[in-house]
Amino acid sequence: MANILAVDDEPAVLALLRNILQKDGHVVTTLSDPSKAADLQLGAYDLILLDVMMPGMDGFTLCRYIRTKVDCPLLFLTAKSMENDVITGLGEGADDYIIKPFGAGELRARVHAHLRRENRVRRNVLCMGEVSFNLSGKEIKVKDADVPLTKSEYAICEFLALNREQVFSKDQIYESVFGYEGDSDSSTIVEHIKNIRAKLNQVGASPIETVWGIGYRWK
Repeated sequence: MANILAVDDEPAVLALLRNILQKDGHVVTTLSDPSKAADLQLGAYDLILLDVMMPGMDGFTLCRYIRTKVDCPLLFLTAKSMENDVITGLGEGADDYIIKPFGAGELRARVHAHLRRENRVRRNVLCMGEVSFNLSGKEIKVKDADVPLTKSEYAICEFLALNREQVFSKDQIYESVFGYEGDSDSSTIVEHIKNIRAKLNQVGASPIETVWGIGYRWK
């Protein structure tokens, strides 16, 4: 069971989210006015579902605020026409996105996969040259510098590093990291890796190599 926050200006969508997720035993809090998110104890939630297009404050703005408070999994809800914008918006700190209209099975699978990944136990330290992984704390350092990755960015790095020198397509990375498949959703891997590279480059590291026509590998 998890505590889940759903933010959307459409009452019908909030009701759908609540009805689907409560069947899995989750406690679902719904919010139709994004400006009131500041009044909530965001640290009490294990996962947040966030609509992109809302009046007054859009999902990207609210995502940036939420990321100053908590780092739990955050999934955008978006229309198909906004898909490219949301992929870019992953740089704001979201972990994934779900396209409206969505089915109950897809929503449950996405939520379950992110919660499962959140609860995995890690106890070791992994060193890859100048890059070191704190597997229990889900943190990366390059030499003595902390690299501020999101949870999804960290998970991608950990997967590639644990399978060093092996080449994986974006679909294989998506399925291995998030635990489910999706035709369009694997495109989020491209944006995540772009963000990872930018952050690692700032501390002088570039361990992720593109193998053209195939995918990516950790050098």
